[in-house]
Amino acid sequence: MAKVELKQPIVDEISELLNGAATAVVVDYRGLTVEQDTQLRKQLREAGVTYKVYKNTLIKRATEGTDFAALDPNLEGPTALAVSKTDATAPARILAEFAKKADKLEIKAGIVEGTYYDAKGMNVIATIPSREILLGKLLGSIQSPITNFARVLNQIAEANGAEANA
Repeated sequence: MAKVELKQPIVDEISELLNGAATAVVVDYRGLTVEQDTQLRKQLREAGVTYKVYKNTLIKRATEGTDFAALDPNLEGPTALAVSKTDATAPARILAEFAKKADKLEIKAGIVEGTYYDAKGMNVIATIPSREILLGKLLGSIQSPITNFARVLNQIAEANGAEANA
């Protein structure tokens, strides 16, 4: 069997992984201990992020002609690929947070919703809260004036009720 025939299923797997992905981040994992790598994989899995190590040439072949081809210059040395199809900031957020504890982990670059970001850009994206947190803050800011208004009306009603009883 030719080498190309052996590698094609892996290229297809990477293509399928990236198909419809909101975010793909490439990292250099060199120097992580097995325990650190296991913790990182667990955190990413819990957030619905796929994290795998692939050969750079296979990633390049799978990304040809897609938005993810912009990652090609960063595909040098050991490379792991973190991909999320739902939460655009989850991979960057989790990887950046983990890199604070494990300084060997290095974010190389990423594609977020079709736009390329270098390592600095990915660290900025990592500071953006998840969609759920942002929606919660929005809902809280919408509810706050209504709650305060209801509280004032209640206090006025209580004050009027106390005057009527006196």
